[in-house]
Amino acid sequence: MDSYMALWMFLAVFIVLLSGYPVAFVLSGTALMFALLGLQLYTFDADFLSALPNRMFGIMNNETLIAVPMFVFMGVMLERARIAESLLEAMSELFGSLHGGLGLAVTIVGMLMAASTGVVGATVVTMGLLSLPTMLKRGYDPAISCGIICASGTLGQIIPPSIVLVLLGDVISAAYQQAQLDMGVFAPETISVGDLFAGALIPGLLLVVLYLIYITVTAWLNPAKLPKPEYTGRSHSGLYIRIFKSSLPPLMLILVVLGSIIGGLATSTEAASVGAVGALLLAIINKQLSKDILQQVMRNTTQITSMVFMILIGAALFSLVFRGFEGDELIVELLSDLPGGKFGALFLVMLVMFLLGFVLDFIEITFVIVPIVGPVLLAMGVDPVWLGIMIALNLQTSFLTPPFGFALFYLRGVAPGEVTTGQIYRGVMPFIVIQLLLLGVLAYFPELATWLPSLIYA
Repeated sequence: MDSYMALWMFLAVFIVLLSGYPVAFVLSGTALMFALLGLQLYTFDADFLSALPNRMFGIMNNETLIAVPMFVFMGVMLERARIAESLLEAMSELFGSLHGGLGLAVTIVGMLMAASTGVVGATVVTMGLLSLPTMLKRGYDPAISCGIICASGTLGQIIPPSIVLVLLGDVISAAYQQAQLDMGVFAPETISVGDLFAGALIPGLLLVVLYLIYITVTAWLNPAKLPKPEYTGRSHSGLYIRIFKSSLPPLMLILVVLGSIIGGLATSTEAASVGAVGALLLAIINKQLSKDILQQVMRNTTQITSMVFMILIGAALFSLVFRGFEGDELIVELLSDLPGGKFGALFLVMLVMFLLGFVLDFIEITFVIVPIVGPVLLAMGVDPVWLGIMIALNLQTSFLTPPFGFALFYLRGVAPGEVTTGQIYRGVMPFIVIQLLLLGVLAYFPELATWLPSLIYA
């Protein structure tokens, strides 16, 4: 009976979320209502609720999560520093003579911005404002243009330093320790955000290559949809110097932040603080820092960080009530009885996450679903780094999948009026297929995610 209450609670959360009510309050409110109902029916132990203060104290004292506001600050400040504008101009000039050259430039700049900021919304909005009008003016197909911008903007999900990987690193680490304790290992190993950063490098770069191949092949098959510009007579003298100058700031920031984490010189929190200061310095150098801009950046950072932590607290309450109704035991039985063992269980979890991505945000899936299924999969022998990268790549599709993909909303908000929502939806479909293809390749070759961390931290 208790486990069925857990399922009903999960279904209730899903239904209420569709109403558009704030996620954090849906999770906590639904959990409290079902806890009260369980107390009346004598199917729920109130001691589970007494653990909430300790959970909240643990969240607020989690050093890994301190990196979140600083990475957010770094991303929002880099958006204000107009780093992407000069970089896009130089890259467009470099690839401008090719069919689809502007699409290639947008993808490469999106990759660099993703690795610099780790914030999807900032990248999509920036690239949408800078490149979409130019692409349309040059005769690019609107659907393909929107697909390129949305897909390249979401690379911040998988290419480190990524907010998703920071959050997943904390959740996967807790799930891994829980799985080991359940198996009787009382000196559990752990994984760090640096492990996930290293594991995401090869899949992330491979995804960029697949994007570039798709754009190149599409331009070759349909040159009218991705035309090259007419000769303008503009001199290319000093082009490589301009590319070097525009790409040096983000590359240096990537090297300092990512290199210090992977190299073991700094924790993710320490590296995030360095990145925040670095973004601030770049804004000063580019003369893009003022009192108003700093206030806007601080306000946006506070809003995003508050949203993340409120969802995390709501998810903690939801998780406690879910366990109080023995929902975790039901998940263990369900996944253990599937044909195919751990691979069958992993396939089902990936499928469920992909489908939930149509209607839920990646933060909700990370904080609600992963703590429930993570310990079960890890207890089956699934590698924690591989699982983390598989989940991150899967969650990346949640930004692109209609109708609630956040990247689609971000681009819709800045796209010209002649671009329809249907064109945006059509444009992202090939890139969703590419992501699913890479997910299948990663499932078949786990070494793509595990080789580099094992080499670095051996």
